[in-house]
Amino acid sequence: MQRSRLPPIGPGWLVALALAAAAAAGCAAQAGVPRRMRDWNRDYPPFTVIDNIHHVGSNDIAIFLITTPAGHILLDSGFEASVPRLRANVEKLGFRFADIKILLTSHAHIDHVQAHAAVRRVTGAEVVVARADAPVIESGGRGEPVFDGVYSWPPCTVDRVIDDGATVTLGGTTLTARVTPGHTRGATTWTTVVRAGGRMLNVVFFPSANVNEGVRLIGNPRYPEIADDFRRSYGIWKALPCDVFLADHGHFFAMEDKADALRAHPAAANPFIDPDGYRAFIAQAEQRFDRQLAHER
Repeated sequence: MQRSRLPPIGPGWLVALALAAAAAAGCAAQAGVPRRMRDWNRDYPPFTVIDNIHHVGSNDIAIFLITTPAGHILLDSGFEASVPRLRANVEKLGFRFADIKILLTSHAHIDHVQAHAAVRRVTGAEVVVARADAPVIESGGRGEPVFDGVYSWPPCTVDRVIDDGATVTLGGTTLTARVTPGHTRGATTWTTVVRAGGRMLNVVFFPSANVNEGVRLIGNPRYPEIADDFRRSYGIWKALPCDVFLADHGHFFAMEDKADALRAHPAAANPFIDPDGYRAFIAQAEQRFDRQLAHER
């Protein structure tokens, strides 16, 4: 039998193989990711935001690594399929993934917590969650007012349940939890202070104020107190001192534009120092909330 001859592997074949490998890796990174969220989950180079705060997430799902001499704090975990990328991003910045000691939570939705169990298993990190979201994390999504029965994730043990005003301290860095429900019952705004340019700056990690599509603010049987919760949360957000505005989705705080500016002009003023942007964002979000509430009435 005459054996078929394979064509020679030239530059064109090498490019095709590289593209196929990249496509396969991309598909793997999106396994288990809801289709409508895949555009949020593209690769993005990790970078230092300011002082000891680093972005290690995707193009729109913001995950923050707060580094300290005693180990590190991770805010959110993202999708389970993206844990290899998360680990690689941490290591690209020169840190050890295994040195993550504490895993914080912005809120219990799949795009921010699906990988909690995997990160806890690999690093042994202490999982910290606000009281109202803790049962949702531990059950893998059951009981969440919007997406129960729609999305789920591997259940994750919660090691520490917190209430409003609780603090988390590691290696000289302290984060304070302000429980700001509405988007979920346990949505948490984390705050801390960093030093940059010879001054102390207040950092706000905002967890979302979106009213999800189809969610009612009045007569909501799965979350009857949602409007009152949102109203109290806006009171907290408006009162918070904020110099550095960060959030769990990049488009909330113009992450890509600011990161581009930071890379292009590293000696210039840090673009993430944006108190006016924070105030404008909160004001616009509250206006949208007020309009929906007025419409439902």
